[in-house]
Amino acid sequence: MKTVLTNKNISIRTRRRALECYIEPILMYGCEAWTISKQTQKKLEATEMWFLRRMLRISWTAKKTNDTVLEEAHTTRLLISKIRKRQATFFGHVMRRKKLENLVTTGMLEGKRSRGKQREKLIEGLADWLKAGKSLEAIEATKDRKKWRTMIANAVKQGT
Repeated sequence: MKTVLTNKNISIRTRRRALECYIEPILMYGCEAWTISKQTQKKLEATEMWFLRRMLRISWTAKKTNDTVLEEAHTTRLLISKIRKRQATFFGHVMRRKKLENLVTTGMLEGKRSRGKQREKLIEGLADWLKAGKSLEAIEATKDRKKWRTMIANAVKQGT
């Protein structure tokens, strides 16, 4: 794909679509179950910028800011919002099923908690992204599909 993505005879729009069709699905495989920390988010954003810089043939030693690279590519950062949207739709699906996946996703399993700092849960990251306040509000919102879909759409519009 390197020859196609770096070919200057092909428009940037077409190369961007090729990136979205062939590379991003591989990158985002299984992203519905990821918990995205600040560090992971920075790495994903860096990966997205690396793809764009390679497509535009901008060397890493060139003193170009990410904003100028995004302007040259006629795009914005979309990867994190795509991942969050996938996570939110998957989470809504799991929460409406009322099966074992529901218990695992919410973290409401019986037993003792492990020592040390507790791991970040998927629902906490989604509640923060959706600006739902507490995670319980997000869980309640999943029961009504229309409300859940509008929450997701509003969060995607606002970006990350």
